[in-house]
Amino acid sequence: MSTPLTLDRLRQIMRATLGSAADALDLDGEILDTPFADLEIDSLAVLEIVTQIQDEYRMRIPDDAVDAMKTPRAVLDYVNEHVEVG
Repeated sequence: MSTPLTLDRLRQIMRATLGSAADALDLDGEILDTPFADLEIDSLAVLEIVTQIQDEYRMRIPDDAVDAMKTPRAVLDYVNEHVEVG
């Protein structure tokens, strides 16, 4: 069982996954509904972020669900709907 994925934790995962590239991005603002493309985060980076979440939350996220994750809110909503919270 896991705790819910929060926006702060997602930001941490994004920064860790993107490495030094994250320094050029504004991840501290209102990013919840900002498309990843507008944040200059490409689909490969989104896949890496989702892979980290899958490892941390011990869950499997299908490819079609990953493809539908266009914003940080979509990631949070999917993970928190499918993770067992304890």
